[in-house]
Order: sequence, then structure tokens, then C-alpha cells
Amino acid sequence: GGGQFPGGGQFPGGGQFPGGGQAPSTSGENARPGGAGGLLNGASVGAEAKSKLLADADAYTWVAAAIGAQNAASYQLATEKPVMAIGGFNGSDPSPTLAQFKRYVAEGRIHYFLSSGGGMGGGPGGGGSSEISSWVESTFEKTTVDGTTFYDLTSKK
Repeated sequence: GGGQFPGGGQFPGGGQFPGGGQAPSTSGENARPGGAGGLLNGASVGAEAKSKLLADADAYTWVAAAIGAQNAASYQLATEKPVMAIGGFNGSDPSPTLAQFKRYVAEGRIHYFLSSGGGMGGGPGGGGSSEISSWVESTFEKTTVDGTTFYDLTSKK
């Protein structure tokens, strides 16, 4: 048995497709939670963290903010809701500024700031993201869910 070439062609010498020409069967057991969790150096998003982010998600412009686009993308793909990437791709771009971020928080547009513990403060020249991280850590209540620290930007210390 084996698969066939389109148009009925054959391998020379009676050879066969590896595995009989069939796609490997999978049951999804090796799938990672959260869709693209662990994408590049992004975060792995657990079920409890996803559920927390989705609660009241439609009341916010961004369900959360995270340092770096890779981390933000993991959460955004898992929840299918907007997540702000602070500092651009790797956290070193000065966007948004601390003043802009404070304004978004004051306007109630961001629910959570997410920290996985590592990578805080961005890379070289990452002053904006480290300023934002420091302000959030000193100002808001935190809780840890699925290994991620959630700072509730609606609940000051």
C-alpha cells in the first residue's frame, strides 16, 4: 500500500512514500494551552490566566499590557483580545511613555499589567518600559496566576 502521486505516477523501482503516504495521526495531546503560548520567547498562557483576562474583557481597550511584543502576542492569541505591547518587539522602544501609560490607566482603558518575572525593564535603552514596570509595581495590587503576576490597574495599593 502507500500513497500515490497526483495523476497516478509511481516512484521509480516500486518505492513508496514514507509512512505509507499518510499524514501522521494526532490527538492534540501535544498541543500547548493558549494557542501560541511559548511563541519564540513569549509567555505560556494557562487556562486560569486566560479566564482571568477574559473576565470583563469587553469593558477595556486592552485586557492587559505586557513588556515586549512577544509576550503580548502570546496573551493576545490566547484570548483573542487586544493586549498592549510595551516597548515594542523586545521592550526597548520608548512606547508608550510613562505619561501616556498613566493616562490610559487613569482613563480605565487597561485592566491588567502582566509580569512573568523575567525580562522586566526592557533591553538597552528600555527606560520607558522599566519606568512603567516600577510605577505599576509600586502602585497596584498584584496576584499570581499560572506563574504570571497580574497587577490589577483598577485596584491601587
